[in-house]
Amino acid sequence: MATINLTRSEFLRKIADYENNPNEWKFLGDKPAMIDFHAPWCGPCRVLLPILGELSEEYASKVDIYKVNIDQEEELATLFNIQSVPTMFFIPMQGLPTKAVGVKPKEEITKRLDNLLK
Repeated sequence: MATINLTRSEFLRKIADYENNPNEWKFLGDKPAMIDFHAPWCGPCRVLLPILGELSEEYASKVDIYKVNIDQEEELATLFNIQSVPTMFFIPMQGLPTKAVGVKPKEEITKRLDNLLK
């Protein structure tokens, strides 16, 4: 399974409906998720791409791995205060997302994904 491109409308259905619940984080997914905010012109984002592809295969039935193109989804980038790419959000079933900025080694991302499953 490859990473899943996420649009604003899909975000509202699959991640959180911030329009109807602007003051509360309520995750809508059926399994933990990771969102990679990226841009096609970003060199570090291209370095991360094959790593996320491998992880989406390894965690296919356990964690949804999404990608958001900040050039196409400016509202989401603004909502999450994305100031540099890549920026990743790790979303547990309960609680608030955690954030990682910049390219991270596969081992670190794996550790964060495993923590989502605890």
